[in-house]
Amino acid sequence: MVTSKRLKNIGVTMYRQDGTPLTESYRDWLIESLKDPKEAAGYLTACLEDGDPDVFLLALRDVAEAFGGIAKLSKKTRLNRENLYRMLSKRGNPELYSLDKLLHALGFCLSVQVSKKAA
Repeated sequence: MVTSKRLKNIGVTMYRQDGTPLTESYRDWLIESLKDPKEAAGYLTACLEDGDPDVFLLALRDVAEAFGGIAKLSKKTRLNRENLYRMLSKRGNPELYSLDKLLHALGFCLSVQVSKKAA
């Protein structure tokens, strides 16, 4: 096996003249885009349709971060901050009441639709 000893630009971050990276992180882009309520609603719906509750809770954490974070939601929902963190953790299992309060604080509501399979 022959390998080149010449250095390559694989995995190197390129920077602008002002020192900022040419690309932004995916996470930063996601959080910024989720500040738009329509984008956030579509994101939550898509994650809920995935069928995995963990995926939905992760999406809900992302939207909560975009809308100001857990501390702000704690005040708005009047739910304990530690309970919100626990509810949105990987092991979280939120009660319907708490989930409803959280969604309303974010400006969303729960709804039920006929699934495409049943139609």
